[in-house]
Amino acid sequence: MTDTKYIFVTGGVVSSLGKGIVAASLGKLLQARGYKVTIQKFDPYINIDPGTLNPYEHGECYVTEDGHEADLDLGHYERFLNIPTSKANNITTGRIYQNVIDKERKGDFLGKTVQVVPHITDEIKRNIMILGKTGKYDFVITEIGGTVGDIESLPYIESVRQLRWELGKNCLCVHLTYVPYIAAAKEVKTKPTQHSVKLLQEQGVQPNILVLRTEKELPRNICRKVALFCNVDEDAVIQSYDLPSIYKVPVILAEQEMDKIVLQKMGMSPDSQLNLTRWKKFLDNMETAEKTVTIGLVGKYVELPDAYKSINESLLQAATYHKHKLDLRFIHSEKLNEQNVVELLGDLDGIVVAPGFGQRGIEGKFVALKYARENDRPAFGICLGMQCMVIEFARNVLGWAGANSTEMEPNASLRVIDLMEEQKHLTFMGGSMRLGAYDCRIKKDSKAYDAYKSELIRERHRHRYEFNNEYKKQFESKGMRCTGINPDTSLVEVVEIPELKWYLGTQFHPEYNSTVVSPNPLFMSFIKAAVENYG
Repeated sequence: MTDTKYIFVTGGVVSSLGKGIVAASLGKLLQARGYKVTIQKFDPYINIDPGTLNPYEHGECYVTEDGHEADLDLGHYERFLNIPTSKANNITTGRIYQNVIDKERKGDFLGKTVQVVPHITDEIKRNIMILGKTGKYDFVITEIGGTVGDIESLPYIESVRQLRWELGKNCLCVHLTYVPYIAAAKEVKTKPTQHSVKLLQEQGVQPNILVLRTEKELPRNICRKVALFCNVDEDAVIQSYDLPSIYKVPVILAEQEMDKIVLQKMGMSPDSQLNLTRWKKFLDNMETAEKTVTIGLVGKYVELPDAYKSINESLLQAATYHKHKLDLRFIHSEKLNEQNVVELLGDLDGIVVAPGFGQRGIEGKFVALKYARENDRPAFGICLGMQCMVIEFARNVLGWAGANSTEMEPNASLRVIDLMEEQKHLTFMGGSMRLGAYDCRIKKDSKAYDAYKSELIRERHRHRYEFNNEYKKQFESKGMRCTGINPDTSLVEVVEIPELKWYLGTQFHPEYNSTVVSPNPLFMSFIKAAVENYG
């Protein structure tokens, strides 16, 4: 292909319909036909990135290999497409305005009045085109956050309108909208979809394809009605109804030939073969699994499972490859204590202690890890979870009652988790963070090496505090080994207790490197231990 094709995915009626899943599923289908695909997310909020957003506000903060803190939809993109994303794949209104203001301050606009049109829209268009101009991709799919009609989204829709004219057949718009079922009337209603499309048309954009989000599969006469009222070809009205797993969405869209319709509308031949063999094998494992593995996720944001989205999906992927269903139980660390630990954790096959920041809920994590360690229950500590493993071990095995992290207790007498010296004088939020992919050298006689089958790995980080190497000898003399070390800084990346069946913590986030067709080795090893010992 000579010209990169651009596909825009917009949404209407309500948010949280699953634009990211539809975008990722369409990308998967085009990729399965042999095309090179990437997906980007444009978010209308004014934050520079999601790094300082509360998980209750926006769910998980996803981290790319180049250290960008991104929207959780980038996790979906990577899990579906099995390719890494970067800073260019997630743009916010904050970044757009920051870029324009920086240019204005430098005099790039030669004293002209800076306006939403053309300056903001030009900056949006420039960012949309960045990935396409690399020459790496046949298709760039752009998901526009929010819903049509939002004030915040107007510059993005205007930018899409302009690109529709500038790119011609190299540009296409997919609009996802909601068709509700009214139980009292026992019928579905298309009026919200009609109004959503009308609003999009008023802003100068005619969708080429409609995806109807519904609870149940719709009769064809409903799709014909929508096509008629919305100026869309009948075969271009696609359904996305409720399914037991998001990973079935590409198959449902393929059955309706959505990828074929996209190619035809862009003037391309749909003759290439669609190959979803590995994907369907994964789904087959999921559907035929008879046994269940029960995992407890201990964290402080468990009321909102999206706060741990990548961990949830990594556990599901690993369980599926071990031909088990996943029973994932969310356990609030603030409510976990010595009195109820057996009741809450006693019947689990494995325990994951979640990442996070701050003091809240930390004592419950210590309780969970002490129980797992003393009862030889497979336990996986991630980032702060690994740091909690270190603190719990220091207090209850080494006998250091004052052991703590300086994040929790700045004046701790035994700072087993601490800031590196060069970080201590940085004040910007995120300025002292270790973000993105870093190398880690794994010791051969370890669970980590058994999982990765490699001495050198590369995983992503999102944290500020580190294992304090001053105490390394004392930990190792009592049975907690440091089996993963950063080769450039000597920072500890992995800790294990070899005498236990599976008790391992990572300073990095292995969940960011787990996809449907390539599950992360550590999650595979953890679930294997849970299945073999208790499942």
